[in-house]
Amino acid sequence: MDISALASVEGFTALAAGFMLGLAGIGAAIGMGLMGGKFLESSARQPELVPMLQGKMFLLVGLIDAIPIIGVGIALYLIFVDPFGEIVRTAARAVGAAP
Repeated sequence: MDISALASVEGFTALAAGFMLGLAGIGAAIGMGLMGGKFLESSARQPELVPMLQGKMFLLVGLIDAIPIIGVGIALYLIFVDPFGEIVRTAARAVGAAP
């Protein structure tokens, strides 16, 4: 094993973290957009239910927003702790090549 294997692992880890953050953000934006649209439709149909629906909508917005925040935590772990890079370094030391 050589340095290029370690560079590949670190590069793919960065790509995975980027995809994770991007897809989580897009998914949360789509979910919040759909929910906001349905809230406006329901409040136009029955205005007397707006306070109850508004509370439920804000609760769901918080839950939908929690998913990208968890994704940020996992992505930061992958970027800064680099568990896959350590596996490559350990395998390289076992073979005799020191990266």
